[in-house]
This record gives sequence, C-alpha cells and structure tokens, in this order.
Amino acid sequence: MPPTLDHPTIPLIKAAFPETKLLATEFRQQTTVVAPAETLHDVLSFLRHDEQCAYDFLSDVVGIDYLNYPAKKTGHAPAGRFAVAYNLVSTARNLRLFVKVMLDPSIPTEGIDDDPALHLPTATDLWPGAEWLEREVFDMFGIRFDGHPDLRRILLWEDYPGHPLRKDYPLRGRGERETYEVIDRDSA
Repeated sequence: MPPTLDHPTIPLIKAAFPETKLLATEFRQQTTVVAPAETLHDVLSFLRHDEQCAYDFLSDVVGIDYLNYPAKKTGHAPAGRFAVAYNLVSTARNLRLFVKVMLDPSIPTEGIDDDPALHLPTATDLWPGAEWLEREVFDMFGIRFDGHPDLRRILLWEDYPGHPLRKDYPLRGRGERETYEVIDRDSA
C-alpha cells in the first residue's frame, strides 16, 4: 500500500477543487501538487487567499524541460514536455508546497515561435515578486504568462534567436557567437 501524504494543505485543496484532477506527490519530504493549466490560477489564488493555507510568499518560479525524460516513457510522469513549478511558503504556518503545471508544445520547439500551448496565466496579481521570475522562465524556456505587466526578456537581448534552456537548443548555439564584434583592450 503506498504511503499517504500528510501535508496539511492537501485535504484543503481537494475540498476546494473536488472536480479537478490533481496529482500530489512527495519526494524527500517535499510535497508537490500537479494542477491542470486551466485551473492553475484558481489553485494558486486559493493557496494565497485561504486563511487555512495562507501561502504568502512565492519563493521561486522555475521552468523544467522533460525532453527524453525516462519516467515519461514508463508512464510514471504526467503528460507534458515542459513544466512550471511554483515554490510557495506559508510563513505563518511554516509550510512549503510546490505547485507544478505540465505543458506540451503544439508546434516544433526549435524556433522562437509563440506556441499557444505554452501559455499560462500570470501570478503577479497574487505575488508581485513573480514578475522577474516569470520573465526568466519566459526568456529561458519560451513559456508565456498571459496578463504579465512587462513580459520581455530579462537575461538575453530581445531578438535572441531561441530559448537556451530548452534541451533541443544546440549546445554551441545557432550562430549567435559568430556575429559578435571582437573587442580587444586597445579598442575598448
């Protein structure tokens, strides 16, 4: 018999979203809830505003590329090549919870194209600190956050030809380095 999750927030989420198919897992005493993209903002809003949850601090937003991930082939992972994980902390209750959403691209990911399947609602209305975190996920993975107040690249220049943390992005780049102007000490 598999062990049951003893995180106090799991029953609250189940009660608040009885019709939503959620997956909860625990690894090394860290609990993760996988929510569908359609209800992600509702789940995050519930975790932020419900008095019993009170997740008042968004510690991090990270992108993950599961390209060629072995668990996906064996059926032990939720469907989706990309994931966005929200690291939430309730300072009043001293609890941490990860909320993850899985996304599957609908067009080839080699370019910088705007894929309609790689869109999520922004969390900046819940945690203003999500602004730069979501910009980094957008810059590195190409996942767009609808309703974001300033969604533009944060680490690379605006016309950079791709998203370098995607696993299908070439290790040597796509010719970006060859166009750099070499500046030596004398000309600087």
